[in-house]
Amino acid sequence: MDTTSETKLLGTAPIGRLVMKYAVPSVISLLVNALYNIVDQIFIGQGVGYLGNAATNVIFPLTVIVLAFSLLVGDGAAAYLSLKLGEGRKDQAQRGVGNALTLLVVFGVAFLLLGIFFLEPLARLFGATENSLPYALDYGKIIVLGFPFVMIGTGLNSCIRAEGSPRVAMISMIAGAVTNTILDPVFIFICGWGVEGAALATILGQIITLLISVLYLRRPKVLRVSRRDMKLSAGTAKTVMGYGVSSFITQVAVTVSILVSNNMIVQYGAASVYGPDIPLAAFGIVMKVYQILLAFMVGFGIGAQPIVGFNYGARNFLRVKKAYLLAIGCATAVAAVGFVLFQFFPQGIINLFGSEDALYNEFAQKSFRIFLMLCILSGFQTVTGIFFQSIGKPVKAAVVTLSRQILVLVPATLILPVFIGLDGVLWAGPVADAVSFLIALVLALFELRHLTCQHAREQEAALCTEQG
Repeated sequence: MDTTSETKLLGTAPIGRLVMKYAVPSVISLLVNALYNIVDQIFIGQGVGYLGNAATNVIFPLTVIVLAFSLLVGDGAAAYLSLKLGEGRKDQAQRGVGNALTLLVVFGVAFLLLGIFFLEPLARLFGATENSLPYALDYGKIIVLGFPFVMIGTGLNSCIRAEGSPRVAMISMIAGAVTNTILDPVFIFICGWGVEGAALATILGQIITLLISVLYLRRPKVLRVSRRDMKLSAGTAKTVMGYGVSSFITQVAVTVSILVSNNMIVQYGAASVYGPDIPLAAFGIVMKVYQILLAFMVGFGIGAQPIVGFNYGARNFLRVKKAYLLAIGCATAVAAVGFVLFQFFPQGIINLFGSEDALYNEFAQKSFRIFLMLCILSGFQTVTGIFFQSIGKPVKAAVVTLSRQILVLVPATLILPVFIGLDGVLWAGPVADAVSFLIALVLALFELRHLTCQHAREQEAALCTEQG
């Protein structure tokens, strides 16, 4: 097998140590990525007010769409890379990463042009009110300029983790986030640039992340991607994006759910005591904070991905099961901590984003307690979707991922408010968590049984070979 000792450890080292080795940097990288938006929200809330936070909530779905295509290519290339290295096909692994780089550049430029020419209609589509629209346009016109940087940087980050260098991926993300965190107060408070300053700080942080990732490619551990590898191959590109479809659908589904939720919140909020802007801003904070919890859960899933993918390719099915179950346990433990915070200490979280009036605090608390009531189930569903992606089963991965955000959450968000008004948008969250958990559980149990049978067949075949 043409791999380094680093990748060979994926098939021999203790599972617990491997999962922690890959999961911790993955969690930190994703957490830092989520903090980009959180940091902007905190400083904008303190320096601009809740209309500024409403504006970032409006632009957020557009940035999630960009992230979706980044992960479609990046996570797909990472899964492809792990599987091919497990099979001992290094040349194909390099071709997959090379094709991914080309796709990231193409998508980055395409989204830059989309953002430049269609920002205002997109902002209105995502729920901007007349009061928040000017802030959304000021913030969005700068954020879109960073789309190529964030796409290439995020995609490369996934490949670097899978290649055996999770610390490098982590460092690149941390460096970008630190840059953003330092520049946010400077641009917002000292320079007085408001939401535009927050957007500029975000872009500069994304550029730092990209530069570190690109510099790493000069001396990687395993892969040596050449220009020939970057020449697009329809078959390779299709396979890479097929493996990344779960991550893609996760993000697109988030976008669709936010789009529907924002519009329903504005519609039913206008008929409530809160008005349209308070619920829009408060719910946006809930979604951003939930992204922090999701970063932990996804991080454990992605941390197990190289281990699961390599051992599945090498037909070490018992190690595949152990890595998956350990990731599930870690993600669920973190989700339980989130549940306690959201149910018993929501006001402490809300205060980070600025002091507002009693109505604002009342709706924000209600949003945390109701919408995230069953977030403790999210860890299982999230890791299971990534697990199916890791073993090259994108259809099952898509079903698990779609079940929460699209198949249940969107219909519930549209139907429940008809009967219980604005609160119906919030109750759609626990309904979606419960149903999606059951779907993921059924599919996971069938797959685990299948892995057990495959392991038994492998053991039997090995025994027959020895006897023969």
